[in-house]
Amino acid sequence: MINVVLEDCIMAYPVSSFIIHIYKHYLKWGNLSKKQLQGLYEKAAAIENIPPGKLAALEAIIKRMPTRDKSPLPPPTPLYEKDESAGKLIDAVLAVFPMHKRALFLQSKYLNNELLNSDELADLNRFKKMADKQAQ
Repeated sequence: MINVVLEDCIMAYPVSSFIIHIYKHYLKWGNLSKKQLQGLYEKAAAIENIPPGKLAALEAIIKRMPTRDKSPLPPPTPLYEKDESAGKLIDAVLAVFPMHKRALFLQSKYLNNELLNSDELADLNRFKKMADKQAQ
């Protein structure tokens, strides 16, 4: 069926590179993709002397083929999300000890979106306890 429609299109459009290309592809591989068949259908529908039954058969073949759509990409997620609790700890320590070198260093890491490891978080908790004692 596809071969007959292709030959009719070649007779109607002898210099159409699209029709010649898909005809050669069909002869070589024996099938066409859904998009190629849709393009062939559009070209064949413009020809006046093709019987409507052939167009209907071609349309039925196209409708039977699966539609392969790519799923959309997921939205990008940030590589690093700031730990708000660590920021609050740093602010609490620096409120009591504004020139605390280790707290200032951890604050610079925090502001540069670097991860704080467990030892650094333990230091912050220890500094917070010292700041709470100092505030009393």
